[in-house]
Amino acid sequence: MSKQIDLVLAPSVQSDNSRILAAIENQLGRVLKLSGYRIIKRSIDARHRNVVINLRVEVFFQGEEMPPVFVTREFPHVNNNKRVIIVGAGPAGLFAALRCLELGIKPIIIERGKDVRARRRDLANIHKNHIVDPDSNYCFGEGGAGTYSDGKLYTRSTKRGDVRSILETLAQFGASEDILVEAHPHIGTNKLPGIIAAIREEIIKCGGEVFFNTRMTDIEDKDGKVTAVTTATGERIVGDAVVLATGHSARDIFELLHKKNILIEFKPFALGVRAEHPQEIIDRVQYHCEIRPDELPPASYSLVHQSFGLGVYSFCMCPGGIIAPCATAQNEVVTNGWSPSKRNNPYANSGIVVPVHWEHLVEYQRFGPLAGLYFQKEVENFCWSEAGSTQVAPAQRMVDFIQNKRSSDLPKCSYQPGVVSANLNQLLPSHISMHLVEGFKAFGKKMKGYLTNEAILVAPESRTSSPVRIPRDKDTMAHPELKNLYPCGEGAGYAGGIISAALDGQKVVDALAFSLYS
Repeated sequence: MSKQIDLVLAPSVQSDNSRILAAIENQLGRVLKLSGYRIIKRSIDARHRNVVINLRVEVFFQGEEMPPVFVTREFPHVNNNKRVIIVGAGPAGLFAALRCLELGIKPIIIERGKDVRARRRDLANIHKNHIVDPDSNYCFGEGGAGTYSDGKLYTRSTKRGDVRSILETLAQFGASEDILVEAHPHIGTNKLPGIIAAIREEIIKCGGEVFFNTRMTDIEDKDGKVTAVTTATGERIVGDAVVLATGHSARDIFELLHKKNILIEFKPFALGVRAEHPQEIIDRVQYHCEIRPDELPPASYSLVHQSFGLGVYSFCMCPGGIIAPCATAQNEVVTNGWSPSKRNNPYANSGIVVPVHWEHLVEYQRFGPLAGLYFQKEVENFCWSEAGSTQVAPAQRMVDFIQNKRSSDLPKCSYQPGVVSANLNQLLPSHISMHLVEGFKAFGKKMKGYLTNEAILVAPESRTSSPVRIPRDKDTMAHPELKNLYPCGEGAGYAGGIISAALDGQKVVDALAFSLYS
């Protein structure tokens, strides 16, 4: 019978099969003969001077057959008895569609943006020409915001559902099986588009439908139920239920619901800057060495500091990454970060953000549940106008920001549209800049070398999560006023990344299936 054991190894040993076997035999004794082993979890422990690799391995003994890493899931062909409209083709929408297939329901996905390949031209247009297509950009299009913004799969949402099943599904459609092993799994922006396209092809093969360039502009409802949705071309699409998986930047959807008096709520979010260092600085600090060994990946970090009662924290940290222009309208600047699968760019970037609560929005509370949305929008518009009314972003050296002075020059930066020197203390809301200053001072004490003028701050990091929550009944998962409308994922305020959004997509379909067939 197989046995799981934990090994603590030097980085140079982790890829050496014979030395791993020797470590296993040393722990178990050489009396038992092995037929093989499989690594089931890998993590790096860099807390001490000597960095080590923690491995959990499953050991198989002589006579035992090693089972497959995972079992490929078969999706049945669906008939037309029940039709569910899924608005949005991000992880929540795609995994909702796959769950529909499993339950014999026909999914009809409508996506305002383009397919995952066609999106690339629009992203290039932002970088080169500073032109933002409001329906096809880093946030909108097949795969959602995560497709071209990293593909990080780490989640703390283990109680929300079967995380392993989500990872196995991604592996089934082309992701490396390493995501089943790594403590902080990551696909990479260069590999994720192919996986997304394979999922879409499976949905269509099994009888689902997927429509791109199809933006929902209205919801028809009668007697407490949605009867149909209308698209920008005037097409009317009828279904038995509607899953709203529109993403955290679908401001037009929030405004539509509010205009139609469909209940929505303000939701706290966070706002700040992108902090970018040369990767070698982060490697040196985290790995306690001058030059990172080849056996170790580019280092990451996770930081948090309580500043006068508010947490300042790192968000979406990208080792070997790039800062991306993530605006969804022409007259705004928005930043985010991503890394390729090898994480081999010379910079490390992370959002450093401060929470925004209702009490911070006194001037915006007249907008009711949309207060956070309009606050967020105004910051982005202000940064756009102050930086030259293009996708060039305002930026400042980190120590200069602490000292409240405009940088006389700026270091090289991965943000391709370009950066311009500005005093971010004057551009960002005062409560944001004040807490950021305190946060960076504290981070400099926690990570010696982090607080440096070799680091650049690029503003704003404003799309950390949705500023609106679309409420739903905790038992039925449906909107409290429309019993067949199912808010879902990041856009509805119930997820915070690819995995949690995918889990939420599955969960709402389980609930709506119970309603449809009961």
